[in-house]
Amino acid sequence: MPAAPPCARVTDKSQHAFGASLRDAQDVCDFILDNAFQRSVIEAARSIGLPDGAIGAGFVRQPIWDHLHGYQPTDKFADIDVLYFDPSDPTPESELRIEQELGRRMPGVPWEVTNQARMHISNGDPAYRDTEDAIMHWLETPTALAVRLAPRAAGGLIAPFGLEDMFAIQIKPTPAGVRRSDAYRKRLRQKDWHQRWPKIRMFDVDGTEIDAARLRAEFE
Repeated sequence: MPAAPPCARVTDKSQHAFGASLRDAQDVCDFILDNAFQRSVIEAARSIGLPDGAIGAGFVRQPIWDHLHGYQPTDKFADIDVLYFDPSDPTPESELRIEQELGRRMPGVPWEVTNQARMHISNGDPAYRDTEDAIMHWLETPTALAVRLAPRAAGGLIAPFGLEDMFAIQIKPTPAGVRRSDAYRKRLRQKDWHQRWPKIRMFDVDGTEIDAARLRAEFE
């Protein structure tokens, strides 16, 4: 997953109606759907009819953390992570076909589609039950978030580890992140989260806080 694009600071906080009122899952859903670009992305992905579909990771986290830093809303994302669960066809070719179809329906968007029914293989896990179970095996708590695409759950949020870390602008490992500690630390080193969001706090698998300045000195 490439680095997030740069952002601009808001000069007029009244540009967004939510202010500092984000408190729970419904607020997050309303916040995402209040943005015209993100609403269009959700509608385009929903129109494909993916089984157990969702859009997750930075699609949810980035606008929230931008907002909490006072940045201007943007439609620039490193990628748009579209998730689905189809054990009957766990091939990368199917994912590519879906990406191409999404590109026709909404061009210029960095679609990235993954069938979560096959992701346990690369992660060394038992087979996942569904999309939410797959998200529970992601490595960082504020990344393990997704907006459901199913019309019956329109706007529903998958948040197996809650929202506290996202609202607090902090990164902690999930149980999978603790188990796969090398992969968790590698992501912290490779990502530019501390550059884009200077308020961020990062924690190692033993609970100790990681100094962002040291990450800058060693990996930039």
